[in-house]
Amino acid sequence: QVQLVESGGGLVQAGGSLRLSCSASGRAFSRMGWFRQAPGKGREFVAAIRWSEGNTYYIDSVKGRFTISRDKAENTLYLQMNSLKPEDTAVYYCAATFRLGPLMDKEKYDYWGQGTQVTVSS
Repeated sequence: QVQLVESGGGLVQAGGSLRLSCSASGRAFSRMGWFRQAPGKGREFVAAIRWSEGNTYYIDSVKGRFTISRDKAENTLYLQMNSLKPEDTAVYYCAATFRLGPLMDKEKYDYWGQGTQVTVSS
């Protein structure tokens, strides 16, 4: 049974840092990603990684501030978030799939975590 369990959210001041973790059960996925959803908005792509090769992809607004990584031995996904801004405030979701396809398309991910709240105060 596939299960994704996120941790690491919280409240931080603007300019601060947080590290999100996503522990995955079951066999390794082909790709994993992070999405976020702010109040009143749709769920948007943040970052993704091809599990085997390690290629990473980011939405423009987080490039240079966020880093996605994975620990293959622990089957765990991370999102290091630095220089946080109030507009980064959202519920962050870990997602995974065994399929191939566009990394930024949330419809291509089959498994989702429960979400973790990130709040950045100004």
